[in-house]
Amino acid sequence: MIGQSAAFIRNTQLIEKIARCDAPVVIEGETGTGKELVARAIHDRGTRAGYPFVPVNCGAIPDTLIENELFGHERGAYTGAQSKRLGLIAHAQSGTLFLDEIDALSPKAQVTLLRFFQDQQYSPLGGGIARAANVRVIVASNRNLTQLAEKGEFRLDLLFRLKIMHLTLPPLRERQGDAALLAVHFLHACVARFGCVEKTLHPETITWFDNYSWPGNIRELENLIYRECLLTDGLTINIAPLASAAVERRAGFDRRRPNFIYLNFAEAKNHAIAKFEQYYLAQALTKAGGGNVSKAANLVGKDRRAFGKLLKKHGIDKNIHCV
Repeated sequence: MIGQSAAFIRNTQLIEKIARCDAPVVIEGETGTGKELVARAIHDRGTRAGYPFVPVNCGAIPDTLIENELFGHERGAYTGAQSKRLGLIAHAQSGTLFLDEIDALSPKAQVTLLRFFQDQQYSPLGGGIARAANVRVIVASNRNLTQLAEKGEFRLDLLFRLKIMHLTLPPLRERQGDAALLAVHFLHACVARFGCVEKTLHPETITWFDNYSWPGNIRELENLIYRECLLTDGLTINIAPLASAAVERRAGFDRRRPNFIYLNFAEAKNHAIAKFEQYYLAQALTKAGGGNVSKAANLVGKDRRAFGKLLKKHGIDKNIHCV
């Protein structure tokens, strides 16, 4: 976990407090904000650190297999069950069970979990006898579970069982200065993984990091840095001249794009306008040949001074080139 912003520090302090107790935890945050990393940090700083941390992607488990995956089965429990198989809960015994994308569970699967959380007992398929589990449960979602419960899309009684401890991770755009620190970390990781030449970040790029909206959060930053580190010919990486739209094409959006879900209408509208202005200004500068603010302003029917203010507002370099 890397960062120095106020939002990051607040969360790390809360993580330390949450780790000291053994209660269930709900972690919420946009896709790519590092929910599993935080869950691991809570586990590693707690009393269960010497025991297994078992991550489970709930969205990848078919509804018909949820009980088998979690509870396991005895030999002969069903056709094809030729041997006994431990479930994920048994594998996490004395440790932590991390359920990611818990909002993806069907109503039937939610009932299955609720029964387990009520007394931390379960029965393997074909086993009959209930067994006690000793696991800490941490769940994560990129959607607001309280809002889902209010709409009837998530069981309220299950949420009450889980949401004793709650942590909301801030998106990268709200962590001023952290993108640059993370980028340096990813540069070193890229060199270690792919054996490429060590490179540095251009000062303009470091400034640009705090002006970009990062729709894919830390995962987008990691992919972007890896790509630029591998493809840049020189020893300095300068991403700043790229238009936002170009960066989005090169780094790739996360497929779920959850940003607008957490914004009210006015905020979402302002965000969309800002994205349009960034792209439009960059295209105007490119069409004008790059660097010619007067020509770009004239092309779009804008006063040069007003055009310049918009460039400054969005942190766009006048010598931008869209690719």
